[in-house]
Amino acid sequence: MHDGGGLKSSVVSVKPGLIDQLLAAMETVVLGKRRQLKLALACLLARGHLLIEDLPGMGKTTLAQTVARVLGFEFTRIQFTSDLLPADIIGASVFDSREGRFSFQRGPVFTQLLLADEINRATPKAQSALLEAMEERQVSVEGETHPLPDPFFVIATQNPLSQMGTFPLPESQLDRFLMRLELGYPDPRAERQLFLGGNPRLRLDALEAGITLEQLHHLQAQVERIHLSESLVDYVQRLVDFSRQGGDFDVGLSPRGALALIRSARAWALLEGRDYVVPEDVQQVLPSVAEHRLRGALDHTGHRGESLARRLLDGVEVVE
Repeated sequence: MHDGGGLKSSVVSVKPGLIDQLLAAMETVVLGKRRQLKLALACLLARGHLLIEDLPGMGKTTLAQTVARVLGFEFTRIQFTSDLLPADIIGASVFDSREGRFSFQRGPVFTQLLLADEINRATPKAQSALLEAMEERQVSVEGETHPLPDPFFVIATQNPLSQMGTFPLPESQLDRFLMRLELGYPDPRAERQLFLGGNPRLRLDALEAGITLEQLHHLQAQVERIHLSESLVDYVQRLVDFSRQGGDFDVGLSPRGALALIRSARAWALLEGRDYVVPEDVQQVLPSVAEHRLRGALDHTGHRGESLARRLLDGVEVVE
């Protein structure tokens, strides 16, 4: 499939093989999940945040640690529990008796890659502590604003809502995540390799940073310059309009969701070595961008939009 809108054909100027080198390094630890690793990298390049939902023991935490190690990020993990407080995440003002004044003590959110582990085991009050941080890249405490590091990347994991002790993420929190993905069970070949490969922690500890901060910022800036043709924008608009027509859809894509789709498609195009977006880029990222934003008319549990994302792709033609 190709968008015949007079697209550019030049290759994006990046360090040759850099993306493939990063993915290959991550695949030495997270086996058989190249697509999920590629989506995670696209999410970062699009300056978004990532939500991973799956059963315990599927490698969600390992994926986050692998991304942090390969990118050379400062890494902090917060274990979300029912007694977690907002101050445990963003920090608090503490009285300094020597200085005779209050000073702000930074919380673990002040890092480059924050792993919010099992985020839906915390109460909505604790979950909401991340809203400003994820959207504005800052936190406000007692009228003072404190900027977060750049880059600032949140990877949150959550257990399925059917499990005990979980609090569903509200729509406002879900919408802060550019993408949502699942890892799923490994295929037999990858699982056998996992069994025979020894301790995965040793492979993780052996990883080294494969990109500099300057190179990362360069790639993120490149994403913003990826070309969108008029015909490609038409295709995205038809997808968005289709999700808002009712029928199977109770909640369609918002303007923020549409922008998220475009940003993600641009990042995917960059990973493919192009400086323009084609329909396949949109199709590759749409499930991860749209599933957690869509809700079916008969779905009272919410946030399970796999069939709706597929209906979008099947129901909208690339060329009208």
